[in-house]
Amino acid sequence: MRHAIYFAPPSDDRLSQTASRWLGRDAFRDGALAWAESSALDGEQQMTLTAEPRRYGFHGTLKAPFTLAPGRSEAELIAAFDEFAAEIEPFEVPEIALHQIGPFFALVPRAPSAPLQDLAEQAVRRFEPFRAPLSEIDVARRNPETLTQRQRDYLAAWGYPYVFEEFQFHLTLTGPVPDEMRSIMRETLEAAFAPFIGQPLGISTVALFVEPQGGAPFTVHSLLPLGSASTRKIA
Repeated sequence: MRHAIYFAPPSDDRLSQTASRWLGRDAFRDGALAWAESSALDGEQQMTLTAEPRRYGFHGTLKAPFTLAPGRSEAELIAAFDEFAAEIEPFEVPEIALHQIGPFFALVPRAPSAPLQDLAEQAVRRFEPFRAPLSEIDVARRNPETLTQRQRDYLAAWGYPYVFEEFQFHLTLTGPVPDEMRSIMRETLEAAFAPFIGQPLGISTVALFVEPQGGAPFTVHSLLPLGSASTRKIA
């Protein structure tokens, strides 16, 4: 089992629902959804190109998936997650954009967001005591030979290469897209996410995701409002 600390909008949020239909899966309910209609992509293409983000569910990474350290329990993690959410005030990213990161597409902040960077840094540090060390196999999966020295150092120290100044918040919408399909994919995503591109993104909730066993789909265990000590909301 692995856990992860992610940003995710509430299940009834319009962006959350749009993204879940695009990916073909709702991580809150762990159920398959009808595909969003597209004139440029057929269902099989869309299923293939969204396979990777579909397994993880619609989210923005704050603390990458980790196995609990020996001596740590899920109950302790949940209590720490409650405290973490209650101590941080909600904020807004002024504008999000559709962006290509390497071979995949994601929604990202149009400009750097200091509150968002700070949220991610706090998540990385706060939950580090709960993370078991990576195995050699885990490290190899990250293809360390393709990383910069600083990224390799972060991978060794924090279990994830893209933290602190290497962090780039993104809401992943596709897996790797072949060169010849990227133009079509961009047009398709611009149409599907037109109501959100160029608009602000409220960061008012954080989510604890769970992967029950290796390779299984991630599901939302709990979603909490930021800046509130209210009773934990179980998804």
